Amino acid sequence: MEYILLNNGVKCPVIGIGTFMLTPSQAENSVREALKIGYSLVDTANAYVNERACGRGIKESGIDRSEVFISTKLWPSEYENENAVDETLERLGVEYVDLLYIHQPAGNWLAGYRQLEKAYREGKAKAIGISNFEGKFIAELETKWEIVPQFIQVEAHPYFTQKELRKTLDKYDIKLMSWYPLGHGDKALINEPIFVALGQKYGKTPAQVILKWHTQMGFAVIPGSKNVEHIRDNLNILDFTLTDEEMAEIARLDKGERYYHRTDAQLAQFAAWQPEYEKK
Repeated sequence: MEYILLNNGVKCPVIGIGTFMLTPSQAENSVREALKIGYSLVDTANAYVNERACGRGIKESGIDRSEVFISTKLWPSEYENENAVDETLERLGVEYVDLLYIHQPAGNWLAGYRQLEKAYREGKAKAIGISNFEGKFIAELETKWEIVPQFIQVEAHPYFTQKELRKTLDKYDIKLMSWYPLGHGDKALINEPIFVALGQKYGKTPAQVILKWHTQMGFAVIPGSKNVEHIRDNLNILDFTLTDEEMAEIARLDKGERYYHRTDAQLAQFAAWQPEYEKK
């Protein structure tokens, strides 16, 4: 496995298994099998309502807890719940997480961030992060944080490389974790001639080339799948390296266009929604 060194000295694997849109049974299976294959990063969230399942998958894998980098996120409805972190740990069945995010800049998100800082100081989170904080939101947080985050999780892919956001990230050595890393199923991205050609050159699929681009950009990447063969293929990117010229050619694909466009109305909905967690 390859690792990213965070601004607090913690190491994070460059690729992990994502569990967004996976049912509890699917998440349990994907996490268990991914860890057996060689993954060591598992990403989940309160909002995915599969934290308990991820915890089960980790235990069933037989991999020691200390060898698994667990990432999860507090949902806005939990930001003012003083027990939110402990309840999250209980669902996962662990005493700490390696990375704890606030999921959306909705509701009383500053209270949520203060929860992260408290968890970090108490050793319940080894690293902290912000998810979907871009533009005005990260600019405001920048004036209020007491502890600089280690990570941000946002949409990123060759069509949308987060150029503007990375100017702020680079100031503080905040690392980026990509979601929609393969373009949210957009065949246009996967079928770009450069990825097809590089796939043929290196004996890889276009998707594997794109995932390798992420890691060479310095991003962590968390593709999700319920298909074990896809999970295996996604990890099989550590045995080749794109050249500087190839990375420069891929850079020309950047359109500055995202797939997901969040509205203020959605942020209000996020603040009001309460996940229905899986029962014990």
